[in-house]
Amino acid sequence: MKLADKVAVVTGAANGIGEAIALLFAREGAKVVIADLDEAHGTAVAGTIRDKGGKALFHPCDVGCQADVTATLDAAIREYGTLDIMVNNAALMLPDSILDCSTEDFQRVLNTNLTGTFMFTRDAAHIMLNQKKGGAIVNFASTLAVVGSPGSIAYHASKGGIASFTRAAAVALMPHNIRVNAIAPGTTDTPGLRAGAAACGDVEKGLKDIAAGQPLKRLAHPEEIANVALFLASDDASFVYGATWLVDGGFTII
Repeated sequence: MKLADKVAVVTGAANGIGEAIALLFAREGAKVVIADLDEAHGTAVAGTIRDKGGKALFHPCDVGCQADVTATLDAAIREYGTLDIMVNNAALMLPDSILDCSTEDFQRVLNTNLTGTFMFTRDAAHIMLNQKKGGAIVNFASTLAVVGSPGSIAYHASKGGIASFTRAAAVALMPHNIRVNAIAPGTTDTPGLRAGAAACGDVEKGLKDIAAGQPLKRLAHPEEIANVALFLASDDASFVYGATWLVDGGFTII
């Protein structure tokens, strides 16, 4: 198993990509802390892992709140004694364009996506430094960090910031054997995407219309993104620092 005896904190792990990461990491031997605001689904994911013989706990967390960040990492150390992997997956996306976005909404998205990633990366790095055994941090950017679109202006800004932040953090933490990398997923079949597709009145039609705009004419499965997270979190990626991996079915090259 690639993550045997490792301890991983995964934010936004109650559903979608984060859930897929938590389940995969557990199958690969990791003890997983599921950090999310969705207590019902987060508890269910932890229960699924335990039912299959793995180790997991749910911890409620608003990633934009320093007290919650601290409490989540404290819970990981208290329960499992160490921290090896930090996955910053939780995110907020609002559809507003630059002409419609309020300052308050812009700051709310940046606080969740960018500041949350910063706080968890910084505080996890301090723990890893004190342990003197290195670690891996996987952040989540997006294809919207690379391409433009007319909407979701705050999300664009936050994800571009995460890609740049990841490079800077990787350089700073490289001497301490802490690898920092990012994933930029393409359009993925998640509960959030399905909720957006429902706006047209027919979820399946909405998903088909979205898929039709993709080079592969399909959406990514959360498990496909999770596989890349596993690689970056494992020793297989021992020579990978500061990279942003585009996992988008070719969307940004066409």
